[in-house]
Amino acid sequence: MNFDHSEQTLELLARLQRFMDTYIAPREQEQHDWVTDPARVWQPWPGLEELKEKARAEGLWNLFLPKEYGDLSPGLSNLEYAPLCEIMGRIPWSAEVFNCSAPDTGNMEVLAKYGNAEQQERWLKPLMDGEIRSAYLMTEPQVASSDATNIETEIKSDGDDYVINGRKWWISGIMDPRCKVLLLMGKTDPDAPRHQQQSTVIIPRDTPGIHIVRNLTVFGSLNSPGGEAELRLENVRIPKRNLILGERRGFEIAQGRLGPGRIHHCMRSIGQAQRSLEIMARRVENRVAFGRKLSEQSSIRQDIARSFCDIEQARLLTLKAADRMDKYGNKDAKDLIAAIKVVAPQMAQNVTDRAIQAHGGMGVSDDTPIAHFFTLNRFVRIADGPDEVHMSQLGKMKIQEYNDS
Repeated sequence: MNFDHSEQTLELLARLQRFMDTYIAPREQEQHDWVTDPARVWQPWPGLEELKEKARAEGLWNLFLPKEYGDLSPGLSNLEYAPLCEIMGRIPWSAEVFNCSAPDTGNMEVLAKYGNAEQQERWLKPLMDGEIRSAYLMTEPQVASSDATNIETEIKSDGDDYVINGRKWWISGIMDPRCKVLLLMGKTDPDAPRHQQQSTVIIPRDTPGIHIVRNLTVFGSLNSPGGEAELRLENVRIPKRNLILGERRGFEIAQGRLGPGRIHHCMRSIGQAQRSLEIMARRVENRVAFGRKLSEQSSIRQDIARSFCDIEQARLLTLKAADRMDKYGNKDAKDLIAAIKVVAPQMAQNVTDRAIQAHGGMGVSDDTPIAHFFTLNRFVRIADGPDEVHMSQLGKMKIQEYNDS
């Protein structure tokens, strides 16, 4: 298996790293101070637009869509894009600078893959131009939404319109004033076969009947400016032309949305783990306790070594999944995609936990990004399907495979 990249990809990686070092890293603290200021809640950091303009000018824009999307794609494979994600993951908010941040990337992929010409012109184009942001509405508070067939939100036909009623929660990005479009998964046909009851529709954010029930915190943080929220949809009326692909295709769309996105999530987690390890190594070399540098303690050296091994293993597994997707398609790679979704965030959580321990009290503060990385990866182990769902599916696939061979 060869993960060597072309000269063009290596040059792109170098340009991205230079951009991060030159423009983003020096402003990391400035962005953090802005988004954590209670007086500025739900207000995007003004510095983003300046950085986005620089990124576009340097050709570092919309890097995420794979080659099969033709003119919409920069021409990168999943394998070629993966290390770019790792670099962006080191400063999590940086992905937005390059218009490569969730949930917009997943929504843009849905619109690019399944949307019609009118939907693409109205919503995909401004998303890809970075003029607006979006949210994805699937998870619901009253059902176990790790099983998407449990979704209860009603999408009811009424003449030339659909009328939507239901509740959604953990909706990322909806508090951002730039969020202008929502993609919602709900039920149009509850009597159809289990995986054909759902449909996906487009809802303009300013449509009447969308109510914020409450803002949700993640380990005490509001995650401004996008946030997470619980919503009530009350007689939300949209034209039927806002249906994506067709009725009873919602589950299919949701599954099609997940493959590349999971590569992106996992490589960002790996970037956060790698940065935490580097910060930890510098800390222990410059900290003395009981007459010796921490780096001279055997237990510390073991933690450093273990973290290095864990990161390398997760990175190689994720690159293998990306390579399989490129060569044989998402369906053939579904076992590896499930595996990386289990392995990468758990690995990052373990690595950041060791780094926290080496920093003592500083480790749980905002003096380093490590505490944020820890909570982010603990959250990711639930978001986009909990570990148990991926392991159950993976175990089922392997049992069948080994019994058929």
